[in-house]
Amino acid sequence: MKSALKWLAGRLLRLLPEALRGEILPGPYGYSLADIPPAIVPPSAPVRLFISPVNYAGQAREWGRAAAQNLPGVGAVNLAFRTPGGFTHATDAVVPVGVWAASSRWQRELRREVLGGFTHAIVEAQRWPFGAPLDESVESQVRDMRRAGLFVAMLCHGSDIRLPSRHAALNPESPFAGALGVTTATLERGALNSRRLLDRLGLPVFISTADLLVDVPHATWLPVVIDVEAWRVDTPPLSGSRPVVVHAPSRGAMKGSDLVDPVAHALHDEGLIEYRRITGIPHDQMREVYGTADIVLDQFRLGDYGVAACEAMAAGRVVIGHVTEGVRALVREAAGLELPIIEATGASLEAALRGIVAHPTRATLTAQAGPGYVRALHDGRRSAEALRPFLLPGVAVTPLD
Repeated sequence: MKSALKWLAGRLLRLLPEALRGEILPGPYGYSLADIPPAIVPPSAPVRLFISPVNYAGQAREWGRAAAQNLPGVGAVNLAFRTPGGFTHATDAVVPVGVWAASSRWQRELRREVLGGFTHAIVEAQRWPFGAPLDESVESQVRDMRRAGLFVAMLCHGSDIRLPSRHAALNPESPFAGALGVTTATLERGALNSRRLLDRLGLPVFISTADLLVDVPHATWLPVVIDVEAWRVDTPPLSGSRPVVVHAPSRGAMKGSDLVDPVAHALHDEGLIEYRRITGIPHDQMREVYGTADIVLDQFRLGDYGVAACEAMAAGRVVIGHVTEGVRALVREAAGLELPIIEATGASLEAALRGIVAHPTRATLTAQAGPGYVRALHDGRRSAEALRPFLLPGVAVTPLD
């Protein structure tokens, strides 16, 4: 019944003139005709990759650039919708969320350009690649691409596929055991629906972090990508008398800020560290934040690491977080390196910080390994090789240094 009403509402919305439609939509979904961006332009390459529609942490653009720079004959364009006040990571093509959701004109133009101009597509987070009309499903849009001859893969980022009940059963520090409380049931339903969609489609699946292999065992890990040199800091960590400790979570409940803050504030008040809790800082200012830090506290509940930890490691900072042994083992297999993140849980964080302050040499050596590790696994080359079988089947793998 609910889906039928949604379909009917979508049909009725389409009957309204485009200009009126944008005016009556509420809040961030309102738009004017002037907000409708021009059509995207496919790259001039034999293999033309379209990635849509979220660009979380700027990764869709980075994966596309990595493929274009490291694989012969590949070009890529990523598209993402943007809500007012949302993160502003670099994106090839941006569309306001209201246009993405409700503009029939824009959706038709995008569909025409993609179906006629691209050879491959990656659909992020099980969201609508052509915009989100109420009367059309993600599955139908994906099947349209397949019927048009495009090769299509799905890409899972995290909460879109991570099953809270499974994560809580496997991880004692899981945020889904209580910290997210009222939203856990919604995340559970969303993850189950995502997995059902992946199973129905039967397409290749990529995951952005290794821990998601628990939820999609047949997926391919697509390591996140950062510009290693852009994050370089020449000042070594732990060279002053009082270490600066930074914690800058994108989502505090997911990253375990409730475990971090009491410990760090207590050690700050004791005079052992200088604790800086960072919130609301634009991404392009985080280089300065890490450049003045000695220690970066990453996350303590999910059991993995992501873009923020890679940026801190590339800056040569001491990074502390909880990463499961399964993820660490996968890193050893993929890169032949140990992950240079000092292991700690919420319960052991205080001891870890006290130990680093008292005896900094080992932590300093771990920090020194950070830039080399990120260069080996997260500078785009490994990600391009993960994409190679999808984009260039039958082409030999390029050896990595």
